[in-house]
Amino acid sequence: MTDRATADDQSKPSIARVYDYLLGGKDNYAVDREIGDIFIKELPGSPAIALANRQALIRAVGAMARDGISQFVDLGSGLPTADNVHQVARRHNAEARVAYVDNDPGVVARSRVLLAADGRTTVVQADLREPEVIYHDSGVRELIDFDEPVGVIFSGVLHHLNDAERPAEPVRWWADRVPSGSRFYISHFRSGENGETRVVEQKLQGSLGRGRWRTDEEIIDLFGDLELLEPGLVYCSLWRPDPAPGDGGADNGVGGPELTVWEQLISCALARKP
Repeated sequence: MTDRATADDQSKPSIARVYDYLLGGKDNYAVDREIGDIFIKELPGSPAIALANRQALIRAVGAMARDGISQFVDLGSGLPTADNVHQVARRHNAEARVAYVDNDPGVVARSRVLLAADGRTTVVQADLREPEVIYHDSGVRELIDFDEPVGVIFSGVLHHLNDAERPAEPVRWWADRVPSGSRFYISHFRSGENGETRVVEQKLQGSLGRGRWRTDEEIIDLFGDLELLEPGLVYCSLWRPDPAPGDGGADNGVGGPELTVWEQLISCALARKP
């Protein structure tokens, strides 16, 4: 989810633009870089959270596409960057279709410009807390067939909902409406119960007014009755990592290299609707 800055408002930081800055993008303003620099300068190494999150999303979309998912709804999609969902999916299925959803008008405007010539994507301005609006949107309906399995993506977005906003509800709403075989991907800030977690959470809350680290149990609860696929909930950097040169195959997500403390603060899982 992103905040509700207007497309031309450069006075208020945007969650999506801060992410863009941390990922090395150029669609951000001084107010966003000021927030990003808190993480870069005061919490050295913390941008690894954003990088690990993005790389896991790329692998998860590839996994869904290889499993036959050809249509995706990306909720809280953020600003376009290299290896967008549709680009990754089309490496496996040239006809893959993607509905990008964000509530930041600036994000939506920029995305529509970049994707204007792509007839198999749509960009919708809507809040993920209002799933019925998204589900019935005409652009989404023209592109997504909800009688066929869908890949529903909540990448780095539910942790921007505080507990009072009931972050599990959008997941369960979609789970009740998409058919069997659909996939659900969630990545989320993971509480390490340590000083790093508490400091970063305080910085996020103080600068953007929202952001909630959750325990493994709380993150798993977001999936409700969905069936978690291997390797379950793990650090993003360890979720089905690509094989290193010379390796015989990808790690199963349980082992892998030693991670930095920052990489241990973002986890993800992929689930299937039975």
